[in-house]
Amino acid sequence: MSESLDVVVLTGFLGSGKTTLLRDYLALPEAADTAIIVNEAGEIGLDGLILRESGGDVPMTMLANGCVCCQMTSDLARTVEALLAAERPEASGPLRRIVLETSGLSKPGPVLRQLASLAGFPMRVSVLATYDALRGPDTTAFEEAASQWAAAHRIVLTKLDAAPDGHLPQARAEVAGLNPLAEIVADPDRAAAVAAAFAPLPGAGLDPALLQAELAGSHPRVAVWLARPVAPLPYDDLAAWLDNLAGRLGERLLRLKGLVRVVESDRPVLVESVGTLFSRPRPFGRPGEAAAPFVVVIARDLAAGELEGVAPAGLFRFAPRVPDSPFVKAGAGVPRAEGVRG
Repeated sequence: MSESLDVVVLTGFLGSGKTTLLRDYLALPEAADTAIIVNEAGEIGLDGLILRESGGDVPMTMLANGCVCCQMTSDLARTVEALLAAERPEASGPLRRIVLETSGLSKPGPVLRQLASLAGFPMRVSVLATYDALRGPDTTAFEEAASQWAAAHRIVLTKLDAAPDGHLPQARAEVAGLNPLAEIVADPDRAAAVAAAFAPLPGAGLDPALLQAELAGSHPRVAVWLARPVAPLPYDDLAAWLDNLAGRLGERLLRLKGLVRVVESDRPVLVESVGTLFSRPRPFGRPGEAAAPFVVVIARDLAAGELEGVAPAGLFRFAPRVPDSPFVKAGAGVPRAEGVRG
């Protein structure tokens, strides 16, 4: 592979419309040169497209537009390799993207850990989640749904055509409260929403809107916290804090992203994780830019003072965004981030 491959992990709770979203996308010209992987452990999406009786380790079938659809084996790397090697006589070129449709009860973390084993492939990985605008709040109590939304780089509001008039602002606020780091697609025009859902994500960035305080909260057990470094940090202290945070919270850590100034660099460092799977910290922006350093932490069932107890202590000041959560004390809100990418 000489060009980077876009890999989209498509997730969403049971009945939230992710398979319908994928079907609609496959009908668009933009979907050419796409491969679909359906999670074997969950429900079978794309009814009738999987050829279970076909030979080989990875059952697959060709779609009319030159795309290819397959059943995921236990070895994701082998599945990807099989897709890249598959003949596609109707295709216009090499594969440009792979969409992995997960089960409605799957958490993205284990899938992303498998993808990490494909480091030898030039890939851009993102998580796309669906949010049912009609019954989203009813599913927030499910741990799997909360993990899916918190892991997402982009969240698509579905079933807007059936929602009551005036419901869109409320649904957007619900999603922003669950994951202020995600880009929100909330277009009532179905065709426009589908195209936007699978459009390439811009380069990783942090929207200035993150620094605008807003008190909100859409989940009784998921809290969004803002951690502000008290000063530029030695890189080793930052690495130790991130490692200890992951160790302390475990599966309760759903998402983390931010910019931190380190004493060893004249550029801030971008840190990011989905669950406890961290991307490699890297310099971000231009030397000397006065980017305000902060880290947004999305976690489940946080006790008051728990983040302050992560060693090395005293590196950050913390403020909760979810003031009404039973697991945190009321306090200053953390920022809103509808426009954040990556």
